[in-house]
Amino acid sequence: MAGNDGLGEPAAKRVKVSDDVPNGQAEGNAPPAAAERVRGMASIKPEYRITVSGMKAEKAAVDDDAAEASIATDNPVNGRSDSRGDARDARDARDARGDRGRDRKGKGRQKQSGQNKAREYGYFSDSIKLCNSRAFTNEFSPRECRYGDRCNLSHDLRKYLAEGRREDCETFAGRCPVFEAHAKCPAGWKCRFVKSHSKEIEHEDGRKELVLEGASDPATSMGEDDDQRPGIVNVANNDQKWGLAKKKVPLEMSEKYIGWLNRETDLSRAFSNKKSSYAADPEAGQAAREELRAQFVDPPFQPSEKRKIYFGRETPVLAPLTTQGNLPFRRLCVELGAQVTYSEMALAMPMVQGNKSDWALMKAHETEITPPRFAPSNPDSVVKVYDNAKDLKFGAQIAGNQPWVAIKATEALTRFLPHLRVVDLNCGCPIDMVFNSGAGSALLDAHSKMERMIRGMNVVSGEVPITAKIRMGVRDNKPNALKLVERLALGDEDQRDRLGAPGCAAVTLHGRSRQQRYTRSANWSYIAECATLIQSYNQKKDDITDTAKEPDANTQANGGNMYFIGNGDCYSHVDYFDHVDNAKVDSVMIARGAMIKPWIFEEIEKGQYLDKSASERLGYVEKFCRYGLENWGSDELGIGFTRRFLLEWLSFTHRYVPIGILEHLPPSLQDRPPAYRGRNDLETLLASDNYMDWIKISEMFLGPAHPGFKFQPKHKSNSYEIEAEG
Repeated sequence: MAGNDGLGEPAAKRVKVSDDVPNGQAEGNAPPAAAERVRGMASIKPEYRITVSGMKAEKAAVDDDAAEASIATDNPVNGRSDSRGDARDARDARDARGDRGRDRKGKGRQKQSGQNKAREYGYFSDSIKLCNSRAFTNEFSPRECRYGDRCNLSHDLRKYLAEGRREDCETFAGRCPVFEAHAKCPAGWKCRFVKSHSKEIEHEDGRKELVLEGASDPATSMGEDDDQRPGIVNVANNDQKWGLAKKKVPLEMSEKYIGWLNRETDLSRAFSNKKSSYAADPEAGQAAREELRAQFVDPPFQPSEKRKIYFGRETPVLAPLTTQGNLPFRRLCVELGAQVTYSEMALAMPMVQGNKSDWALMKAHETEITPPRFAPSNPDSVVKVYDNAKDLKFGAQIAGNQPWVAIKATEALTRFLPHLRVVDLNCGCPIDMVFNSGAGSALLDAHSKMERMIRGMNVVSGEVPITAKIRMGVRDNKPNALKLVERLALGDEDQRDRLGAPGCAAVTLHGRSRQQRYTRSANWSYIAECATLIQSYNQKKDDITDTAKEPDANTQANGGNMYFIGNGDCYSHVDYFDHVDNAKVDSVMIARGAMIKPWIFEEIEKGQYLDKSASERLGYVEKFCRYGLENWGSDELGIGFTRRFLLEWLSFTHRYVPIGILEHLPPSLQDRPPAYRGRNDLETLLASDNYMDWIKISEMFLGPAHPGFKFQPKHKSNSYEIEAEG
């Protein structure tokens, strides 16, 4: 798309400025003056600012709280839970039920909190459904339909091609991106680019047959399993998911450990309930402690030796992102320099139940199982016997509200998925549905439960290390991450002498509370305080634990040393290196900064600002579309999913203000620009906050949207419900 900078069609809502008026100055207005830097306001060079009477000078601040809440409560596409739609669709009905409440009069009426609780994406599918027995083979060599005469799908290939689907897409020069990349297309005849990899041949007897390229072998697996796509790894097969759903998969380690854990929990709870009465009688308290120790039974398993991992200055981390952390986006970020990636947050209970939508979130691209960059400037920071060749980029994140759920999910994950760097426990998600269930940030006030989760996960995870992601606390004025970090590093004071450290390999701290969500800037001073404490915990760990009863250090993650990663408001290489150098974190996890400009990882690698042209930025959109079609399919359904997640991403990318038109550096993630126009029409289009412009961008690569496709932007300021024109 290198030649599209002069895109002729302007963005909607763009103010038309006469060519005779210089520097973007509206007729009759004085030229804008250079502005002082104002907190919360991106300072745009005067020649790009637009000052028009009656037009708002500033863009409304974006409510990321509403965005996050609505992302987690999207409604199903077509009322179904397709593995290509990932777990968001399957959770929607549960989320909607969780929003029921009573009004102040207790009348039992339904009420909704947050924004756009019932987002829909409409219907995007073929008008005639082609049976899979015909979809992936040549016309005269169909497979036998397992349903026979009872099948209610179409078996007439020519009728399907003529009437049952929309015409082929003309984007990508009419060539199927999936077929060009892999020499086969898993969508078969359903592909919207099928003309590029099919033909009609005439046999000697005069019959004409429609033939698919790459489908001549009847034994081909193409189309048999929708999850099995070229370049995709960590795919749990249907038998494994079915076995979990029917409780036919024995999770022996989890069952034995949970039985032991329940007994220990009951004993500890009985002691804790009487702890206050021991304050007046210290001797009785000491006797109770001795009795508790006497009843202690060793756990049935010790943790296996863990694969060593590494976080350092050269390993910027892409955060686990709900909805936007999909495989095509992660693949793009890895290509641009992300060294560690995470799956979207999956719910542990549906995973234990074999829910294919949550398991679909664990799929990774083959580029994510390559080792991260390893060139430490400080050799002392490297854990001993670390083998970079055995490390990889991709980790899984789960959320659970009970230890037994998280433990079983971890055993299933590490048994069925061969390419996991870590399993991360989400203890920071602020979404109401997750918090009210006792998972996510609710664990910030349940330290004992969180420790039991980490210990149990560490026992059953095999060689895969266990990590945790937390926030400062639940409430703004009561941060408790310092105590929580100590517990994750050393264990409960009453149990560390018997059980040793929990075995948490790394902790990521988001410098905000649950109550704060995304308001105000992240508190990096508090993160730095926690980083200092972790360093001291790693140094004194052996001095305060009973080494005679502690598990062998070789079986603990990173030899018992815990990495610490900071998270919050990182938007440039300047922010990144400032946090590493001054907050003393091992690395920085980047979330919204990567969604707005994924080349932030490239800036970190090169140590400089990169003023990406509009053509380059549009090229990233094109790559996302290609990767989306490879992941979700090039049929009507796959194109619909690709468009859906592209529009979600564009709802963030339009917030990027090009470096070349800023008056002051560094840019801030919290700054919002006044009205401005870009250096060319394409740059102005990419900056548009009008959802119709986002759809226009998607149509450059995915063709016109299906007549039934709907899109609702996340933010209240853009709360539209539209139906795209076919």
